[in-house]
Amino acid sequence: MHQRTRAIAAGGATVVIFLLVQAGAVALAGPFESAGYRAVENPSNPTNSIAYIGAILVATAAMLAVIKFDLDWLLRGFVILSSGLISLYVFSVLAPPLSIVVGGVAINPLAIGPAIVLALALLLYPEWYVIDAAGVVMGAGAAGIFGISFGLLPAIVLLAVLAVYDAISVYGTEHMLALADGVLDLKLPVVLVIPLTLSYSFLDDAPATDGGDERESVEADGGDTDETSADRPDADDRDVFFVGLGDAVMPAVLVASAAVFSPAKPLFAGFALSLPALTAMVGTVCGLVVLLWLVMKGRAHAGLPLLNGGAIGGYLVGALLSGIPIVRALGLGPYL
Repeated sequence: MHQRTRAIAAGGATVVIFLLVQAGAVALAGPFESAGYRAVENPSNPTNSIAYIGAILVATAAMLAVIKFDLDWLLRGFVILSSGLISLYVFSVLAPPLSIVVGGVAINPLAIGPAIVLALALLLYPEWYVIDAAGVVMGAGAAGIFGISFGLLPAIVLLAVLAVYDAISVYGTEHMLALADGVLDLKLPVVLVIPLTLSYSFLDDAPATDGGDERESVEADGGDTDETSADRPDADDRDVFFVGLGDAVMPAVLVASAAVFSPAKPLFAGFALSLPALTAMVGTVCGLVVLLWLVMKGRAHAGLPLLNGGAIGGYLVGALLSGIPIVRALGLGPYL
């Protein structure tokens, strides 16, 4: 298969993974809400977004400090533990109800078992397909939880501010580059690994962000991942794409939020996908296609401005097509 064709196939696989995360977030939003997994008491409060953005800045600084002081084991342990916890939330609403009392605590082995297996797989055998499978589960779970925790206005504020922050961190401070150097080497599910050949092995690879090899390297900020060098190889000179898991999660937050909080009716019985949520997905994919085109051209580019911008624009189009006034679509009604 020609290398350019492989790159296009890899781009298609990336789109499929994004859609799986978004559809999974919509499917999990209802069960999460019924299970009481909402992270805040008032999802309509826009200050929730400010608090979360502050947490991202603190987490980014902490990760940079951990890498600087060569405490990689601490970061690896934290991410794998978080992966197991998020997957436990997912499996707990998907698994059939089964309670076994252990030490006075009721547990569901059908939920705990898969979560432990996922965490162990990441710890012992972080091959690309293990990381991608874990990324889909984690991404859908995280987006579902945040989707029910952020109303429409907080979700839009969150995506807009993170898009600006992503652009500044890539084009301005460039502090994500050091973080990317450390995170990629740890082989953690903060990136989605998209190989251009089935023979590619992430275990045998040694990611770097200096642009000196034949791979597409990216940067990660604990969620958001972008290009790390202005002089990247084009699609004919690489054997793998790395896409930040946060780039898939953040737009999916608005998709899930639109499915839960938009007054538009679901398009399908038994599935919460409304027209605004669907068009937010379409907008995200449009932004992703442009981003992948830039990647194949070898350009460095921040991901969230395109992805979040596409999600917000798509959502607003769907809301207007559903007959929802723009003020209500933006969640500004209580403030006007």
